[in-house]
Amino acid sequence: MNQLDGLKAHSLVVADTGDFESIETYLPRDATTNPSLILKAAAMPAYEGIVTQALADAREKDGGSEAQLLDAALDRLAVAFGTKILGIVPGRVSTEVDARLSFDTDATVAKAHRIIALYKEAGIDKERVLIKIASTWEGIQAAAKLRADGIKCNLTLLFSFAQAVACAEAQVQLISPFVGRILDWHKKATGRDSYPAAEDPGVMSVTAIYDYYKKFDYKTEVMGASFRNTGEILQLAGCDLLTISPALLGEMQATEGSVPAQLTEACAKASEVEKISLDEKSFRWMMNGDAMATEKLAEGIRAFAADTEKLEAMITERLSVATGA
Repeated sequence: MNQLDGLKAHSLVVADTGDFESIETYLPRDATTNPSLILKAAAMPAYEGIVTQALADAREKDGGSEAQLLDAALDRLAVAFGTKILGIVPGRVSTEVDARLSFDTDATVAKAHRIIALYKEAGIDKERVLIKIASTWEGIQAAAKLRADGIKCNLTLLFSFAQAVACAEAQVQLISPFVGRILDWHKKATGRDSYPAAEDPGVMSVTAIYDYYKKFDYKTEVMGASFRNTGEILQLAGCDLLTISPALLGEMQATEGSVPAQLTEACAKASEVEKISLDEKSFRWMMNGDAMATEKLAEGIRAFAADTEKLEAMITERLSVATGA
């Protein structure tokens, strides 16, 4: 048995990519995308037809001002890739809301409804779509409102226990704690080159969140994300889901060996963690006390926003060429 097959015995494997060929190769149940992955995929010649059709649909079906057309084109491009992915995976795809809306609850809700409407237009049931939202206080409140509307969300850029608790209390569908980015911060802060997998700060963070959720019977799914090496992944075997890049999926598929479960509900139930509750003030104070989470959340939002702007520049150029402007 290879490590990837062994991992699938304990956790649902999700492909962290917009590349259809990689998804077909590793046969994950679900797939996740973000602006950075869409930008990379949209620049690949193999997907030229998808980009061209999405922009043509925006011109023909949406129209409006230049700004409105650009916004519509971005949404249609994300949904076009998501729809294609859903033709390959049997489960769900996560499609991200514009990171620039991360501190606007109402705008996030409106954008989520727009994305779901586009999937419906493409014949995709909303049960197969997770709306991906940054784990700000405003984003978490948007997810709670969307849950009431029957729309499920994936709360991303999650680095802290405070974010995880607030998401659980909002009854969101799924969270994506970022293992590798937590490790990056600690390596830089301490000057260490590496950590053993069991002592990896990102692994320890996800383990604590998993134990808390299972001990207190929260239904929110935990999906470890942003891995830097296979050691982190193997140390989280048993986590509800793990979203993994094609490079690490390939490494695991090529490596023989058994994979024991590291996270179990039985161990979680036996943990001594105490239950807490957070309102907005206590959430913000707890986040403020976590320098790593505060810095990485802000950095992640900036990075996704920057890639969205690059995607906008590419779309604007394509639309201008198409109209002869």
